[in-house]
Amino acid sequence: MVAALALFIWICAGLLYCSAFLFGLAGTIVAILGVAVLVTYSPQNGIILLVIAFLISPMGLPMAAAWLLGKIQDLRYAIQDRIYG
Repeated sequence: MVAALALFIWICAGLLYCSAFLFGLAGTIVAILGVAVLVTYSPQNGIILLVIAFLISPMGLPMAAAWLLGKIQDLRYAIQDRIYG
């Protein structure tokens, strides 16, 4: 069980690293677009785009995924300490 959790955490950490990079790039593009829409077209749509940019930025959903991965790692260490003393 401990080895399976360790492998799962390792794979998820790699996926999280790659997805945070891609989401960071997408978040930057959406944020620039959001500012442009905010200034030129519609303030409501610009604010919506800026909120979406925050959610896909590394401080949004990838941070929530990193927190969840940390909790899974805590579970792994708790199981490991319980088994090995």
